[in-house]
Amino acid sequence: MAPLKSLERDFPLIDSNFQQFCASHGIFSVEDLLIHDLYVLVALAEQHSSSERLKQGITQALSIIDGQHQPWLNGMELLEDAQQNKHVLSTGCERIDTLLQGGLREGHLIELVGPSSSGKTQICLQAASNVAKKYMGGVLFLDTGNSFSPKRIAHFISQISGPADKEANHKILQKLMSSISCQSVFDFFTLLDVLHQLKSNLRSQTGGQLRLLIIDSISSLITPILGGRGSHGRALMISAGFLLKKLAHEHNLCVLVTNHMVGGEGGITKPALGESWKSIPHVRLQLSRDHGGNICEMSIIRHPYMASGKAVTFMIS
Repeated sequence: MAPLKSLERDFPLIDSNFQQFCASHGIFSVEDLLIHDLYVLVALAEQHSSSERLKQGITQALSIIDGQHQPWLNGMELLEDAQQNKHVLSTGCERIDTLLQGGLREGHLIELVGPSSSGKTQICLQAASNVAKKYMGGVLFLDTGNSFSPKRIAHFISQISGPADKEANHKILQKLMSSISCQSVFDFFTLLDVLHQLKSNLRSQTGGQLRLLIIDSISSLITPILGGRGSHGRALMISAGFLLKKLAHEHNLCVLVTNHMVGGEGGITKPALGESWKSIPHVRLQLSRDHGGNICEMSIIRHPYMASGKAVTFMIS
């Protein structure tokens, strides 16, 4: 969502006086307004000589937020959308697919949480390879830390393709590799630019059908903007999360992001990005790996229709 100043031309109540009032209370964008205590804000507005206009401005800003939401759907419409439009994409790992009742669901924002070397990037690369080969779908891999490996992608594809003559395998590899795009993204605001451009491309249907969007890792981009006690960083994080969910829903994408672990109370590790983030992904999956080995465990932290705590072990190469 936009800074308040950019709304002034189309929404006259959000004028310089309203913006000045909001700025004096640390509100610079629609997201800031959304996470503010509105009862307190209205009470503060009533102390001004232009209180009625300020309250009308608050109402207009809230109507902009409402306009960003999907229309209400009844149960049958939700069921039809799930059955007709939201498919499940295999990850390429049979045991993970069994845990997730088929794999990664289109329309979902799915988060892989785990410490370094727990298998997060491996699952992302394997899922990218499998979607390109099995579903002939496009994949966009947003690489925030030079984790994308064409060699590993080629290895996974060769495993899926099976035996064939060398020339045939080379042609298959060329075709599938061309359907997987990788873009380096090293800061949060570049990520927003890329996502908005993607949104525009998907609306105009330029390029092939994109089935999977991967961000490895999203926490490395968001963590730097969360410093300090202000709410602006959290508002930006929430805005990015809702943009990812909107892309997933409107364009039947599976969005897969990775997150690292940080120290918590008593030395117990927990997912990074804090309380404000944890309710944003539809699905949260936690990964761990035995020290020095190749046995990993995936457990469900959060899932819309599966029990938390279910887990499976699998091997990585």
